[in-house]
Amino acid sequence: MTPPLPSFDLFGDPTPASPVVLSVPHAGRDYPIALQAALRVPLAATTVLEDRYVDAVARIAHDRETMLIQRRARAWIDLNRSEQERDPAIDEGARAAAMPIASAKVRGGLGLVPRRVAGAGELWRGRFAANDIAARIAADYRPYHDTLEAALQAARARFGVAVLLDIHSMPSLGAGAPRIVIGDRFGRSADARFVAALERVARAAGIPCARNTPYAGAHVLDRHARGGVVHAIQLEFDRTLYLDPAGDLPGDGLASTASTLRAMIDALAEEAMGWRGQTLPIAAE
Repeated sequence: MTPPLPSFDLFGDPTPASPVVLSVPHAGRDYPIALQAALRVPLAATTVLEDRYVDAVARIAHDRETMLIQRRARAWIDLNRSEQERDPAIDEGARAAAMPIASAKVRGGLGLVPRRVAGAGELWRGRFAANDIAARIAADYRPYHDTLEAALQAARARFGVAVLLDIHSMPSLGAGAPRIVIGDRFGRSADARFVAALERVARAAGIPCARNTPYAGAHVLDRHARGGVVHAIQLEFDRTLYLDPAGDLPGDGLASTASTLRAMIDALAEEAMGWRGQTLPIAAE
């Protein structure tokens, strides 16, 4: 029997061409029929969970780095949550013993399977069977993280260091607020020199940025950072930078935002290679 196709797109060669590995875990727009049947709200209400079309930014910016883009919608399963962040209000397989104190995300309805969204309230008609969520974890969650882990280890083996850039988007924080937020778990997931490199690019592009406020990163960074050898950074773009005025489709700012992201990727690669006294290999024609 042919194994099912993964629920994410993988770009780049098996041997990484760059120490920078890209991840786009929240831009999926694939809503399985089973998800739609379980909803108590219109499907459109769940799209607020998406990092709307930030994958389009990443695809344009991408060159030869290893990159993963999740296709399955975040409403189905959230790759930026721990497997233990299961919400007992909707998940019959959630066990109090696995997480004695529910995380703030779970309490707020944004666990491994989101329970509610702002403006729409509770999403689901009822609770999900334990084997339903287990199947999502096996098919859509672990393969992404396992592939990402392998890519980072391969990059580390080749270059001596790897840098994960986890790409997200955020609603506008308001007039005068940052339009890019860089998260490093308050210094725990990446060396400061990599964050500083991203900040320099943002300043050069004239885009206000902030560090860790209001987004410091979450499970992807916690899971994949390895002190000193695998650095992990979350990058949030204000959606008004690249979406149309309705906030629905890519807009006039798409190309310039992708150019900024490209410059950030290059800055991280240069920092990583300079740290190890190396240069990037020349791509084959």
